[in-house]
Amino acid sequence: MRPARFQDFTLDLAKNTPGVTRVQTLADAGDTTRPFGVAITTGDGEARRQIIGQLADGEKHEQPDVPVSGDPFGTWAEPEPGDHEAWLAAVLARAESPEIANIGRWSTRPGGKESPGLTVFFHNGARVFVRKI
Repeated sequence: MRPARFQDFTLDLAKNTPGVTRVQTLADAGDTTRPFGVAITTGDGEARRQIIGQLADGEKHEQPDVPVSGDPFGTWAEPEPGDHEAWLAAVLARAESPEIANIGRWSTRPGGKESPGLTVFFHNGARVFVRKI
């Protein structure tokens, strides 16, 4: 899943999650310096995340974004307010998308507390990086 489609996927999931009051692309929120990203507002305030993609090995940008399905990696607990990184990971995981192979939270890595974000791994080998801005 490439950044444009992942952005739409994330926006759709977030807007249907309890406690969310506003969902926008970064461009709609006034940030035109980054091509892909989301601004999600909950009772804890707004969290802005940039979305950056990495193609699967051998894939080219000129090729269409073809979904590759596999077994969903499992579910996480209900999204809880407070920790924006954990909240977004839970929202994505609970969708049980057959395209998502795994989600890695950066804050759980050694030294990761300084740079919260996510790496979403897809079954075709592609990844998206969702970093806090």
